[in-house]
Amino acid sequence: MTAVNALNQQFRKYDQVRKTHTYRLAEHEADEFDEDYEIATLDFGQFLNGGSGDKARFAASFASALEEIGFAVLVGHGVDTALYDDLHDRVIELFTSTPLAEKMRFRAERFGSVNQGYFPIEETSEIHPDLVEGWVWCRQAFDIPQQREGQFRAEDFWPKAGYEPQFRRLVLAHEALFKPIAQAMLQGLGCDPHSLDDKLTETNFGLRLNYYPPMTEEQAQSGAGRLLGHEDVDLFTSLPASKVDGLQVWNHRSGKWVRMKAPPGSIIINTGDYMQRITNDRLPSTTHRVGKPTDGSHAGSPRVSFPMAVYVWEDEILEVLPELGPPKYEPVKAIAFHTRSTSKFYGDGYAVEAV
Repeated sequence: MTAVNALNQQFRKYDQVRKTHTYRLAEHEADEFDEDYEIATLDFGQFLNGGSGDKARFAASFASALEEIGFAVLVGHGVDTALYDDLHDRVIELFTSTPLAEKMRFRAERFGSVNQGYFPIEETSEIHPDLVEGWVWCRQAFDIPQQREGQFRAEDFWPKAGYEPQFRRLVLAHEALFKPIAQAMLQGLGCDPHSLDDKLTETNFGLRLNYYPPMTEEQAQSGAGRLLGHEDVDLFTSLPASKVDGLQVWNHRSGKWVRMKAPPGSIIINTGDYMQRITNDRLPSTTHRVGKPTDGSHAGSPRVSFPMAVYVWEDEILEVLPELGPPKYEPVKAIAFHTRSTSKFYGDGYAVEAV
C-alpha cells in the first residue's frame, strides 16, 4: 500500500481520460484552499416543472457550473429530505451492529464492471489507507426492474434482508432523477438532451454507503485521509449533502481545494470519467476527497454519506457525442474503460479487455 504522501500522477497509466494536474491523495498541511469560492447551488425544480424557457436557463447554468469545476448542488429536486435523515441513521446502524465476520462474508468483488460489496476500513483500495468503511450495492442487489434474468434474493447481498427495502427507497427516488439530470447537462452543452435516455433506462448504478468512524489521535496525526483524492468512474454521482462537512473539491482552474458547503437536504452532483469521455473533455471528472471536518468533530463523531454512482451497462459503448467536435477519444466498451480505470484501486488483474 502506498504512503500517505503519494501523488496521483504515480498512477497516471490507469487514466482513461485526460488528467494532467498533480495532487496528494490525502490532505496535507501544504495544500492551499480557496475559502471564497462557492460551488453553484441551483434550483432543479426549474427544469423538472418549468416551461421551455425555464428548462433552457437551468440547463445553461447547470452545464456552466459543471464545466467550471465538475460539481453543482441541486435544491428543488423533489425528494423528501426526511428520507436522507432516516437513512443517515440506518447507515450507522448497519455498520455498527453488523459483526466484522458477517461484513466480510460480503467482501467486495467485481460484478460486471463494478466492484460490489463490503470494503473494510483502510482497505477501500490497494493504494491508500482510507479511514472509512464502505459498502456498494449495484442494481442486482435491489428488488427493482432488472435488465438481467434471475430470481432476486435479498440475503445474497445484505446482512439482513430488511435493509434492502430501506435503501431501495433512496434508489427509486434518485433513479427517477437520472434522466432529467442527464438531459439538463446535455441540453446545456447544446447536445440532444435525450441522447442517453435509452442507456439510462434501467441502467446499472452503485449505491455506496460510507461510514467514517471517529478518528483516534494517532490516525489524525498519521496523515491518512478519511477518503483519498480520486475522480469518479461514472457518468455522474448524486450525493445527498452530509450532516458533517469534510468533502473537498479540486478547482482545476485555481489549483486550490474548495470546501463543499451544501445546504441540508440538497443533492451534490459531480461528473465522472464516463461523462468526461463522451463530452470530449467539456465536463471534467473532478478530483475530490474527504478530510477532517472544520469543527473538529472527527475526534468524537462519525461521518456518514451515501453517494449513488450512475453507470451504463458494461456492454454499452462510450463514444464522444456527435455535437461536440472532432473526438479526442476512440469509442470503447464500458467494461474495458471502467476496469482499466479502477485497476489503480484494485490491482492490475482487475482490468477486463472487451471482446
